[in-house]
Amino acid sequence: MIKAAEMGHNSWELLVVVDQHGLEESMKFKMRVEGTLHVGGLMLKLVEKIKAPHDWSDHALWWEQKSCWLLKTHWTLDKYGIQADADLHYTPQHKPLCLQLPSMRTVRLNVSFSSVVFKTVSEICRMLNIRRSEELSLLKPPDDPKKKKKKDKSTEWQVDEMLTNDILDITATGVSGSPGFYSTSMTFQTENGFQYNPKNPLAKCQLNLPPDELAKMYLPLDLEDKAIINAGWLDSSRSLMEQGIQEHDRLQLRFKYHCFFDLNPKYDAGRITQLYEQARWSILLEEIDCTEEEMLMFASLQYHICKLTSMSSDQNNRSDEGDIDEVEAALSNLEMTLEGGTADSLLEDITDIPKLEGYLKLFRPKRLTLKPYKDYWFVFKDTTISYYKNKESASGEPIEQLHLRGCEVVPDVNVTDKKFGIKLMIPVADGMNEIYIRCEDETQYAKWKAACILASKGKTMAYSSYRTEVKNIQSFLQMKSLAPPSGQTSPDPDSMDMNAESFVSPRYVKKYKSKQLTTRILEAHQNVSKMSLMDAKMRFIEAWQSLPEFGIKYYVVRFRGSRKDEVLGISYNRLIRIDMSTSLPVTTWRFSNMKQWNVNWEIRQVTIDFDQNVSLAFSCISCDCKVVHEYIGGYIFLSTRSKDQNESLDEDLFHKLTSGQE
Repeated sequence: MIKAAEMGHNSWELLVVVDQHGLEESMKFKMRVEGTLHVGGLMLKLVEKIKAPHDWSDHALWWEQKSCWLLKTHWTLDKYGIQADADLHYTPQHKPLCLQLPSMRTVRLNVSFSSVVFKTVSEICRMLNIRRSEELSLLKPPDDPKKKKKKDKSTEWQVDEMLTNDILDITATGVSGSPGFYSTSMTFQTENGFQYNPKNPLAKCQLNLPPDELAKMYLPLDLEDKAIINAGWLDSSRSLMEQGIQEHDRLQLRFKYHCFFDLNPKYDAGRITQLYEQARWSILLEEIDCTEEEMLMFASLQYHICKLTSMSSDQNNRSDEGDIDEVEAALSNLEMTLEGGTADSLLEDITDIPKLEGYLKLFRPKRLTLKPYKDYWFVFKDTTISYYKNKESASGEPIEQLHLRGCEVVPDVNVTDKKFGIKLMIPVADGMNEIYIRCEDETQYAKWKAACILASKGKTMAYSSYRTEVKNIQSFLQMKSLAPPSGQTSPDPDSMDMNAESFVSPRYVKKYKSKQLTTRILEAHQNVSKMSLMDAKMRFIEAWQSLPEFGIKYYVVRFRGSRKDEVLGISYNRLIRIDMSTSLPVTTWRFSNMKQWNVNWEIRQVTIDFDQNVSLAFSCISCDCKVVHEYIGGYIFLSTRSKDQNESLDEDLFHKLTSGQE
């Protein structure tokens, strides 16, 4: 019997359930404790009482009623507020999670359920050999049974055991399942200290699904549907368990923030492939809109990538000798990044900032008017466009000056119809002014669009990147052209050894006969047929980034003073107010003009202040306001990155900008 003195006046019995991998039933232990006992002491007493030979270093206490981990082991039970009715579990911090990758393949990995999601994603990315983990996060699929009934029949959530084993084979798993990807002899290191393995199993592209399987996954989405999906992003400042995620649950790993920093083919083979896969699926499932011409261009790139992937697989099966040397040699010639490989500097041989001049057509949309495009004489100098009635009047005052710093440049192009337009959205006090400019031909369009892009960033045509930008635009237009290059004959439809219907969304499969679709894809393919595999993936990503809807996440909100629900679009550089009934943008605000934002957690309202005394406030309908708050703060955080940094990030700054003050 326990003596009264030993029991003490303030002691009580506490029930702790012990969970252990591999055991169907949990063990339960009753312990007599006092409120002054610290958590570390409780765990020590528990392990002594279990008397089982086991490594308990990954175990921690989980408080079921409060949905929180007791990780501050120096805190006492009293400080945590734990009493006799507390339901405590002594459980592993690392648990298996079914993770659907951007490629739609599912792997089962041991991840931390006790770290905040930001750290857990970083751990997952180390395991998968993906740099810049801050760009990714975990998305919980919607629970709407009407939306999921059709998808549940597909095999998209079957765990790919082979891929899982490949990752685990290369990853030398250490204590508590944490990754040691870089302990093999195949490890290399970047200048900034990131360790990478060129034999990354995620670097290989998936072959396209048959059309019937793709059709099962396809589900037309309106803005409200997209808002429901986007509500599923997990809170980066809380752990998986705190958000109701249990072991073996299914989550999606996705690129959340669409500003891909320092993409380098030498170090980022897996990252680039997964980015390509996310872009490919967003095109095929029509999660992002594109024109028919763009759809065929994307299809031709997919066909080319599938073709090269099949060829490289055959070569690898024959011989693996010298594989790394070949990869290194090929990648060393492809030092290209989406941000540009070299620093953007002023050209030394230019003493005067260049300017563009010429006749272009201008159209300014106004309500209740259908005025056509009108010819004007345009002069582009510094970061400003001036236009005049004609060339002769250019020495006088312009009709209007357009200041492009901070503007948005959107292509309005159809190469087949010889339509080369530029849509400029110029910031003003109450939002954005829309102006459309129409160029005569591809050459004029490439020069003017490149100048507009640089001007929007506050740069002039005197910068070295201007020429590169012009060449990239011309190359992109060439890719979109469906006419065969000069000197080449029209392709033979029978030469395609893959199903053309696998490379376009199901809507286009219904629109075209199979032979028609094959011919059009092969015609577009002639413009990309000489690209390397990595170059084709990068071009696909760049083309995806150029789409007007790229990177926009939609949420249903209600603006202060409004009586109806509207849609808020959040992109990497702007917020967009969208009319829900017409799906048309009403107003746009750029992050570059933002002064501050804050959240009233009591009434769940987000308030944002911009330059020129512009302010907006809204409450979130389709999600918690924390989701929107984290998106805005996350993009502000990512804008602080620089290439001079090493791979480590200021995690405290991220949490200051994104965590809720609740």
